[in-house]
Parts: sequence; structure tokens; C-alpha cells
Amino acid sequence: MHSPFIYEFITRVCNDKRDYYAYTAIEELRMQLLKIHTRIKVEDFGAGSVRKSSPERKINDIVRSSSKPAKYGKLLFRIANYYQCKKILELGTSLGISTAYLASADQKSHVITLEGAHQVANLARNNFQQLNLRNIEVIEGNFNDTLKDALDKIGSPDMVFFDGNHRLEPTLQYFELCLQKSHLNSIFVFDDIHWSSDMEQAWNSIKEHSNVTCTMDLFFVGLVFFRHSFKEKQHFVIRF
Repeated sequence: MHSPFIYEFITRVCNDKRDYYAYTAIEELRMQLLKIHTRIKVEDFGAGSVRKSSPERKINDIVRSSSKPAKYGKLLFRIANYYQCKKILELGTSLGISTAYLASADQKSHVITLEGAHQVANLARNNFQQLNLRNIEVIEGNFNDTLKDALDKIGSPDMVFFDGNHRLEPTLQYFELCLQKSHLNSIFVFDDIHWSSDMEQAWNSIKEHSNVTCTMDLFFVGLVFFRHSFKEKQHFVIRF
């Protein structure tokens, strides 16, 4: 591994096996949610769910299909923690598991998370209260209507987690909007980069963008960096 930055990321972030204080409470919440069979209405503005097409879904099914597994939630926590991300934007709250990991890294940070489904957003708010996380702001509505205002609120984000629309054009549109507000040390994380042909195309387009200096493909998620420390554009595929 020739890049010191990439080596540091792998050894100190990816391979950090420490059991951080926030992990237990968040995973206990996940287990609670997996036991709830109540149905709620889910307005879907994105590419939809592979498993479910009904506008009503069970809470435990949402957790299984839409919440990131613990392995990736913990990775989001470590990224936000290690790089001291203070301004974090998330596109796609779902029930708030990933949001909780992002917000728990530093409770002095400001996390704005966008969710299209009203009942899902309300459940996420309840989950944040249960975890005593007060640094999260949930904004409801279609990303096309809410993203610009969210970016104005948060200013220049240190970290953006894209996990709400898995179609080609919206993904690239949201990337460009967030890019306008980003800084050289911003970190963009894209979920499900190999989930569909649309996401494959979006990921390849993002990799080739002139502002992007480095990407990491961890298969289920892709990381994008804009740092000038890279003399030439670099792309890495990392087993995680």
C-alpha cells in the first residue's frame, strides 16, 4: 500500500477492532426494533426496495432490509470519529441506525439527516431520544425539495453519507449539489455502489469526476476523497 493516507485509513479506521462505547446501545436498539411487527406507511421516493413493494411495511422488515449491518454502522462511526467530522449530512435516515452511529462519534457534532417517509422519520426521532442523541436534526420530504436547504443549514459538510436514492440521475445530482458545498477534507460515503446497474454507473462517473482525487471500494460502500495530497487520481479496492 503506497499511499500513507490509505495505509493510515486501513490500519487505524478499517482495522480498528476496539469496542467503542456507543456500539452496545445502538445494537440493543436494533434488536428491539427487530421484534416489532407493526406495519407503517413508507413513501418511497427512490429506487424502492428489492424485497418489498408494498406502501406498508413491518418495522422489523425495514430494519432487516434498509438499516446498515453493524459492521458498516461501526465503520461510519470510526470514520466520523477518526477524522473529527463536525458537520455531517445523511441522505436517507430510515429508522436511524446509521444516523445514530454517525452522531455518537461526537455529540458536539451537528448531524442533519433527510427522510422522505413521515412515519419512518417519526420513529427515527423516537429512537434518537431513546439513545439520548440531541445533535441530530431530521428533515422530512423528497430530497429534491430538501437537500439544498439542508446544505445551506449545515454549511460545508465534513462528511456526507448517501443512502437514500439508488437511481443513476438523482445520485449524480445529489453528489453535484453536495460537491458545491464540500471542502478539500470532506469525505463522501456512498452506500450500495454495486447494488444495481444504475449504482454501478453512478459510482464509475463519480470516480472519474475531476474533483475526486481518491476513491475506496469496500464493495457495499464506496468512499470518495478530494484531498490534494494525492499527486494523481487513485482508486483502491479494499477487502473489508
